[in-house]
Amino acid sequence: MTTTFQDTSPIIIAHRGASGYRPEHTLAAYELAIALGADYIEPDLVSTKDGILIARHENEISETTNVASHPEFAHLQTTKIIDGESKTGWFTEDFTLTELKTLRAKERIPQLRSQNTAYDGLLEIPTLQEIIDLVKVKSGEINRTIGIYPETKHPTYFQSIGLALEAPLLTTLTANGYQGANAPVFIQSFEVGNLQDLSTKTDLPLVQLLNDSGKPDDFVVSGCERTYTDLVTASGLAEIAKYAQAVGIHKNLLVPRDNNGKLRSPTSLVIDAHAAGLLVHVWTFRNEDCFLPLDFQGNPQGEYELFFNLGVDGVFSDYPDTAAYHATVQW
Repeated sequence: MTTTFQDTSPIIIAHRGASGYRPEHTLAAYELAIALGADYIEPDLVSTKDGILIARHENEISETTNVASHPEFAHLQTTKIIDGESKTGWFTEDFTLTELKTLRAKERIPQLRSQNTAYDGLLEIPTLQEIIDLVKVKSGEINRTIGIYPETKHPTYFQSIGLALEAPLLTTLTANGYQGANAPVFIQSFEVGNLQDLSTKTDLPLVQLLNDSGKPDDFVVSGCERTYTDLVTASGLAEIAKYAQAVGIHKNLLVPRDNNGKLRSPTSLVIDAHAAGLLVHVWTFRNEDCFLPLDFQGNPQGEYELFFNLGVDGVFSDYPDTAAYHATVQW
């Protein structure tokens, strides 16, 4: 059975870095997150044309880079079906790493985080190796181990085009000394099959992500009838515990909201997951009112307090300084 963190502070996972303060998935966002107290930084991983793992929230990059302003790449604009959705834009798998390095990141939600647009055009797309290098340097500088929490994005899709993410991920992690169940790394996925496969190839901790609607894309592809709702039952959690060490859950699965955005009573998910031997990491905490429940408008600190009191083992946050402060307060 996995040891829980119930007797220690919940871990703070910097969601795409300190993405409330810097454009997401940039070295600047990760570096600031570490300075603000994050325990782990989270790179979402996609592949380049030449099989290099890089950090982008999506493989379609028009929302997070200046690719549209590069005329030399205009011919690469296309439409693809990704996890059942039609998307038009530019996709990482159509670019070599050298080509992607000529692009620069930009703020994904400038209407909410206009201050972050000051960094538009300044920051590169980082590789997984560059992120690991940063973590190693910073861990040494502050004498505190910083973990990484990579997500395999669209694994079934990438496997279908011959650019599977799992082998290069494990190769990179092993080459950098990440080995064993206690290594400072969690590998996460919204899909089930690739985690089950990974569990036969590595002892590194694995995390089954659970959304509050829909189903894993590999279930869609295989015709499996089960949904995320089925996976959060006691029997579903017991199945997850056979291949994973934690669940990464949408906040609404633990504390649902009514149609007006007001919080309802908590579910038993933390208790049930801990009974199955699973850690519970919750996503995503943000300071802006548009993301907060009615109960905590203007008071993001109160939301952390609620979830920490429910016994969660970690939180994903765009504002790791807000999260870290509340993780250390004894309630």
